[in-house]
Amino acid sequence: MECQDMSVVIVVYRSLATVPDLVDICIGHIVGNFEGNPLLDELKPKHKARVLEMLATSIPLRVTAPLIEDEGYWQRCCKSRWQVCDTSQHGNSWKRMFFERHLQGLIENFVPESTDPKELDNALELSSRFVKCLNIQQMLPPIQDMISKDDDGSDTSSDVVGDGPCSDHLDLTMIFKKLPQLEEVHITYGVKNCGMNFDWSLFKFTKRDCSLLAKSVKSCRNLRVLCLHRSNVTDDQARVVMSHILEHPSLRTLDLSHNKIGDYGARGIGKLLVSKCPLTVLDLCSNQISVHGAGAIGHALEKNSRLLSLNLRLNRLSDEGGVAVLKSLLKNTTLTTLHLGGNELGELSAQAMNEVAIHNSTLLSVNLSCNKLGEAGGRLLQEGLEENSAITAMDLRQTGVGEENEYCIHQILKRNQDRAAGK
Repeated sequence: MECQDMSVVIVVYRSLATVPDLVDICIGHIVGNFEGNPLLDELKPKHKARVLEMLATSIPLRVTAPLIEDEGYWQRCCKSRWQVCDTSQHGNSWKRMFFERHLQGLIENFVPESTDPKELDNALELSSRFVKCLNIQQMLPPIQDMISKDDDGSDTSSDVVGDGPCSDHLDLTMIFKKLPQLEEVHITYGVKNCGMNFDWSLFKFTKRDCSLLAKSVKSCRNLRVLCLHRSNVTDDQARVVMSHILEHPSLRTLDLSHNKIGDYGARGIGKLLVSKCPLTVLDLCSNQISVHGAGAIGHALEKNSRLLSLNLRLNRLSDEGGVAVLKSLLKNTTLTTLHLGGNELGELSAQAMNEVAIHNSTLLSVNLSCNKLGEAGGRLLQEGLEENSAITAMDLRQTGVGEENEYCIHQILKRNQDRAAGK
């Protein structure tokens, strides 16, 4: 009998050992029913952590967005969707990164008059508390119902670029309104990877696009950075944007690089520089600004007391335009960084830079690369820098200033760098 009783005890013990812990059963039940009955904040910290580790990244955002703050969960969500994840571009926050890139994808793939806006509207509602930066790398135009062709079948639509409703992109007005935390916008009106479907209408920044974007920026009072590049922005369009941000309270950085802005647009930018807008960084790289536009910007710089960095690389300033910009620094006392590379500057600009080096004590970095300064220009730069203790960087590549002059200038810059470092 004793043996039989012992065997019964052993059997009972073994069956009990296979029963899962009650805590494990409860956690599994919470995870399995999370979509329909999300339970998280009521749990103890150690149980909450286990639930977050087990939750699927496919749970609808309407459930997880308002409830889950855990960075580990959002890290898993990000890595399940994108191979490359860099949180440094998103405030070092995985949750912010997820919602910014999720919203970016919806906007970049939105086709006006074709895409159902409901998904975008829902995403905006869920993202409003988390999105501070939008980096829109493409804007799709409406799908054209018909493409005109010649009798021989060749496509000729790329030669005709209209500005009618059929070319207008997604209206950003409501997007900006629904993102009260938005501080930074990078946007390109064009199409990536169009391949054999290339058509000029895919790269058209229309008048309506410009008007709506300008109004959106004006209404976004927290916006600090606006980057509208590679979008074929014209003079008239640039002036429209400028007119809407003259009194913007927080805009610090404006990037209009790689567009088609000429002298007329530059005059509008000059008005911005003397307005109430607290702009500190202005990038006009790779536009079509020449002498008169440079004169307008230079005139504005004489009165400006906020701008710290100006990039005019790859424009058409010529020697006369370069002088106009550099001479303004005899009165300007705030600009610290200036880029005039690739503008066909010559000896006259070197002479102007000589005067700036002697009399200006604010400028710290100058880029004069890819200009035709020559050895005479190099001597002028050296003579001016000998009287300067502020400039610590000067790019003179491809300027023809001569090896001896370049060496002497390098030694002077090294001296200034050591002084700045307190050596």
